[in-house]
Parts: sequence; C-alpha cells; structure tokens
Amino acid sequence: MVLNTGYAEHDANWNWKDVRSPFARFYYITEGEAWIEIDHQRIHLQPDHLYMIPPYTVHSNICKGHFCHYYIHVYETPGDFSFLEELHYPYEVQGSLHDKELFRRLTLLNPSMRLPASNPESYDNTTTLLRNIAKNKQRQFCDIAESRGILFILLSRFLKEASAKQDIKDERIREVTAFIRQHLTMPLSIPSLARKAFMSEDHFIRLFRKEMGETPNNFIIRMKMERAELLLITTQLPVKNIADMLGYEEVPYFNRLFKKKVGKTPKEYRFGKKAVKNLPK
Repeated sequence: MVLNTGYAEHDANWNWKDVRSPFARFYYITEGEAWIEIDHQRIHLQPDHLYMIPPYTVHSNICKGHFCHYYIHVYETPGDFSFLEELHYPYEVQGSLHDKELFRRLTLLNPSMRLPASNPESYDNTTTLLRNIAKNKQRQFCDIAESRGILFILLSRFLKEASAKQDIKDERIREVTAFIRQHLTMPLSIPSLARKAFMSEDHFIRLFRKEMGETPNNFIIRMKMERAELLLITTQLPVKNIADMLGYEEVPYFNRLFKKKVGKTPKEYRFGKKAVKNLPK
C-alpha cells in the first residue's frame, strides 16, 4: 500500500536522527546530495540513483545543502510471504530516466498523499497514516492497479540483487519460522514449536540459534513487536487490545518489551513523545 508519495526540495533541512517505521522508503534523487547513516555505514545519496530503506530499520538523514528527491513510503499487510521483511536488499541501485518518470507518475496518480512536512514525527503517527490509508482505499481501482504495478517495477530494480535474510539450511527450522510469522496472534510455546519440528526442546533451541543467530523466544518477541508497530500506527486499536491480540495479558509487561525493542513506549510510538505529554492521564 502507498502511504506517502511526492517530490521534496530541501536546503540543509533534511536532518532527522534515529528514524524507525514499519514501512519501507524509496527515493529517487534528482538534484544535490545527502547522506543516510544506516547499519553502521554512511550512504551517499546521488542524482539518478534509487535508494531503499527497509521497514523497521533505524537510520538518520543528513543534508548540508540543496537536495531534491522523489519519495515513496509503502507497507504490506501481513501474509504468507513478505517482499519487504523476508528479503535482504541493497540500499542503492543505479537509476534511469524511466525510473524517474515512474516516480513522477506515481506522484501524479496520488496527489493527496504528498507530505506537508519532512519531519518524520509529523507523519509517522496514527492520525496521519490512518488518513492516508483511507485515501488509498477510496481511489479508483484503475489508479490502485497502476500504482501497485509501478511499485513492483521499482521494487524489481532491487530484487535483482536481493537475497534471503537468513540462509536457513534446515527445512524444519525454515518451516517453523514461517509458521511463527503467520501465527503471531496464536499462542507460540517452545514445546509446541519443538513438537512441530519433531525435535526435543533442547535440540530445537540449539539448532534454531545456529540457523537464525538468536533464540526462538527472542525471534518470537521481535516478530511480535514488529507486528505491534504496524498495528499501532495503522489501526485505532487500544494498546490493551494489541497486547491481547499478540498474547500478552499484562499490558505493563507488553509495554516494557516494546520499549526495550523499539526505544519508545507504545503510546510514544503511536502519537510521538511530544503529543504523549499532552494526552489526558
């Protein structure tokens, strides 16, 4: 789904630190230069190049002068396979005039989805995103179909160099991770997952850690918190309902887990830290 798309011009005013969202960002640079700090590296944004920032990825923007770019923000609804979450993409690919025209066409198809400001805190919140999701659903079907076609074409530029995030060699672990992703709202215990993989609990935990680089419990919590991020800013469900949906009966415990993984409380993530201070107690 397209959340935001448009064209932005900046003069040393695209400087945002530690941005994190449950949606992906695509950029096509037309003029000037800027930088993105991501994954312990600094990427130089240059004209006629395409850039992609995956969902749930902390990054910072740096702009010291004149800088112009097209932007697209998109997210996926949960399904059997996620193009954005299950594949590792390059952050940068060479662009073309054809790609520039695709960005321009998408912007023209969706004039109401332009951002009024470039500050992520002004648009990474429930009110703004719900409004854009509603606008998305109200468009003519022909515009929706063309927009999604353009998105897939642009995504294909990155798919050429994409790879699976985890090279899972053991088929049993691959099946279990897929099961976890697809059933985050169901009870997920280590004993039941071990039985599903036809292993003892100890062997399952050891093999899972070897294949995934983390324990089954940590993987489950990470997936649940990412789903919580998406639900917090794309629905109006109360925090308690989201916690219940993800299997957490105690909201304070859910809040602590969320803040540990994301760096903000659920309310701060949904409304922004400044807005939370003004919320009624």
